[in-house]
Amino acid sequence: MNNQLLINLIPGDTWLHKLTGKTKVRTFIILLVYIIMSFDIRLLLPLFIISLIGLTSLKPKWKTLKYFFIIAFIMNSINIILYWLVKPYCGSDWCGGSNTVLVQFTQRYYISAESIWYLSIRFFKMMTSLVVSMAFILSITPSELAAGLYSVKVPYKICTIFSIAFRYIPDIGRDFENIKVSMQVRGVELDPKKASVMTRLKQNVLILVPLIITSFDRVGNIANAMDLRGYGKGKTRTYYSEREEEKADKFMKIIYYFLLVFCIYWIITQNIMPQPYKMWYPFS
Repeated sequence: MNNQLLINLIPGDTWLHKLTGKTKVRTFIILLVYIIMSFDIRLLLPLFIISLIGLTSLKPKWKTLKYFFIIAFIMNSINIILYWLVKPYCGSDWCGGSNTVLVQFTQRYYISAESIWYLSIRFFKMMTSLVVSMAFILSITPSELAAGLYSVKVPYKICTIFSIAFRYIPDIGRDFENIKVSMQVRGVELDPKKASVMTRLKQNVLILVPLIITSFDRVGNIANAMDLRGYGKGKTRTYYSEREEEKADKFMKIIYYFLLVFCIYWIITQNIMPQPYKMWYPFS
């Protein structure tokens, strides 16, 4: 089956694939903190480039990724527009109070150089988080995800829920494609070139609703089987997918500990010590 949902059940053979689940999850969490803590392009740009290189090294199916990036681009663009409509003076607040008006629409709505800079960084920040998330999703398996979450003290029952959920998403995708092909064989037109968007949307909903209901029955069967095998009796557990750390994991551990220390330093200095600007603005 074509992996249209980006979830790997079998580990790959690249450098990132070979890292342990613990290393991947901890690095991902720290990178999210790194992205969230700052609007400084000097911090975001290096991470974006490194994450893009990492994503490329995973040899993904770019044809599939393209749709995710298009949807993210459209949704983030709408987010930026709505944010500007609500707060057109946002750039002045973030760039130290200066307000260089470039285009004046009304007394309230105008475009300033500071607003363009802030909204551009905001958009870039969201796209950076997308690239980092894509690299993480493509490099990890459900079992590694569960083991990694357990390593950061998440209760193992919750870890198992994540693992089972991620394992079932490809099954739902496969069943959806099979049902869709069967309907097309029976004469239901779902070709984008021949059927309208509303027609295809209606037919897809008719496929998804019973498919999701059926999936709940499967989950119930798994839950009953786990209960019969005594799952949840112990306070701790181990994971077959989690293995001993290798040199690559030790190298990544040094990196994510360094990032963790830097994040703590940055958050303290930016929130406790007075700063002239909320974000770095090179034209001030």
